Amino acid sequence: MTYWYEGPLAAFDTETTGVDVETDRIVSAAVVVQDAPGTRPRVTRWLVNPGVPVPEEATAVHGLTEDHLQRNGRWPAPVMYEIAEQLAEHAAMGRPLVVMNAPFDLTLLDRELRRHRASSLDRWFQSAPLRVLDPRVLDKHLDRYRKGRRTLTDLCEHYGVTLQGAHDAAADALAALDVVRALGRRFATRLERLTPAELHTLQAGWHAAQARGLQAWFARSGSDEIVSTDWPLRPELPAAA
Repeated sequence: MTYWYEGPLAAFDTETTGVDVETDRIVSAAVVVQDAPGTRPRVTRWLVNPGVPVPEEATAVHGLTEDHLQRNGRWPAPVMYEIAEQLAEHAAMGRPLVVMNAPFDLTLLDRELRRHRASSLDRWFQSAPLRVLDPRVLDKHLDRYRKGRRTLTDLCEHYGVTLQGAHDAAADALAALDVVRALGRRFATRLERLTPAELHTLQAGWHAAQARGLQAWFARSGSDEIVSTDWPLRPELPAAA
């Protein structure tokens, strides 16, 4: 019997102008598909001219300058359509989608679709629902008492996954996919009987509990930062009155 973590998986990642899902923009994205562990992945990449300034702080992370994106990037509208279309195709094939910290990347994509296509991400999954596997949520639930940070780099180190070229969308997507496979193997007795659809539903609850715990920690620390409990996509903010 082949368990989900040994079968076909897709992974999605973005690089952006910043960390605000409501206002920042996607400057590059990648979808990586792998049919089985150890097989050659298939990679689709997009480079985007966001039409807004690219802060130096963002360039320092991913290396993409505003000049480079203006010269080589495509306009956002067709790119966002192509990304959503490809993700919908994977959903229709029943292929789970790995997204590290899914509420960030998927919400950004949703906002870009609303901004440039007068659409939304949910629209693309009306006939075949998206099944997300988020290594951050899975790891925090399955190994909740482990101390230390849980960035993609940290998870790769912990699970013995090679991450070459961090903060490149394709490299990060492939690494997240490998981490999910490693998680599946390490916690097989707890995961192998669950389907990706069941895991998708469970992760929504796990993430909400994790967010409430982080919110309580912020409160104790005197911070007024708000932590969203929504997963894998944050709802659209209500329009200002």
